Amino acid sequence: MFKRDQWEEIIYTISKNKLRTALSGFTIALGVFIFVVLFGFGNGLKNGFSNFFMNDNDIRVMRIFPTKTFIPYRGLKSQRQIRFENEDLKIIEENFGDYIDGISPRLNRNFLAIYKNQSNNFGVRGVSPEYIKIEKIGILSGRFLNQNDINGSYKHAVIGNLIKQELFKSENPINKFVILNGTPFKVIGVFEDVDGDNEEKTFYVPYTSIQSIEKNNDKLGTLLISVKENISYSSAILLGERIVKLLKRKYLIHPKDRGGIFLRKISDELNERNQFATALQIIVSFVGLGTLLAGIIGVSNIMVFIVKERTKELGIKIAIGATPSNILNSILQESIFITTISGLTGLLFGVICLELIGNSLSESFYIINPYIKFSTAIIATIVLIILGSFAGFLPARQATKIKPIEAINGN
Repeated sequence: MFKRDQWEEIIYTISKNKLRTALSGFTIALGVFIFVVLFGFGNGLKNGFSNFFMNDNDIRVMRIFPTKTFIPYRGLKSQRQIRFENEDLKIIEENFGDYIDGISPRLNRNFLAIYKNQSNNFGVRGVSPEYIKIEKIGILSGRFLNQNDINGSYKHAVIGNLIKQELFKSENPINKFVILNGTPFKVIGVFEDVDGDNEEKTFYVPYTSIQSIEKNNDKLGTLLISVKENISYSSAILLGERIVKLLKRKYLIHPKDRGGIFLRKISDELNERNQFATALQIIVSFVGLGTLLAGIIGVSNIMVFIVKERTKELGIKIAIGATPSNILNSILQESIFITTISGLTGLLFGVICLELIGNSLSESFYIINPYIKFSTAIIATIVLIILGSFAGFLPARQATKIKPIEAINGN
């Protein structure tokens, strides 16, 4: 505990060496300020990823991919390429309709699109009307696909906003015809997608239209299934496993075969993106921690200078009866006092800075609502004080070894 005379001595020393104290305090405060701001930016990046790159539906959507089998089964060889069929949609709906909010196949193609004298290659996705429930699609004009489009295999297309700008310029594309891979498709809608530019360079057409173009086959690609909101996470995982088990029976795939059908479990993508955002936060935090450590080292160097500067003063104290522990405590307490005040100042300004920044960096750097938890701030402050103590310990210990006669004589 600080005694009154110790407080007076610290205040006297600080007031006597204002520039030195200001420089050492500024080093600490700046280190803490940078650490708080960078750590807050790390949290802001995680928020940005959640907002810009993660659909709320991601935690309710599962994707089932047909792949090659690994194990021979019932006279069938391994390395069979499984391909889903239209019948699978009906089977899944009949068996699990009470748990499913929407199901859509997705056939991915790349076609040359031509409109008048404009042309380019674009992604084309064959989907069902439920696809709009699964992905983040907003209709800007016209409409999305409906069941009539599917039943009639109509050559209808919903185009991304960037396709509209590139092919149609200032024209209204609704009810105009675009040639896709040699087949005319009527534009019935324009959409926007918050996932970015690549998504808005996509045509959405009825999956049955692609099947009719490709020799009237009934083969499907990936199956996208969204579960109802009242289904728990664990129940949704179990549902996905039951669907895969059903499809494996149909396609004669060994129950233990890890190939044939691959289930991307609910929230796998969410977890991967969270891990990436967390990695970014760790990197940013390490930069801030490095800055903080640099400040602590700076304080240590300053304390070495302080001890050297006060050699004569400390020698006199020892000569009149001050013990090594008195000298050690005096130097340490000054170091801790400066470190604590400076650290709290840096922490305060760092938090204020994060509040002022708010969402101003959301569009340019995907940093949304940067913040630092109160517990993290307290831990950082405690660590700072501990490191500040260590920064002053070695110089303080060196001060206890000063010989009064040599100090007074200036040797």
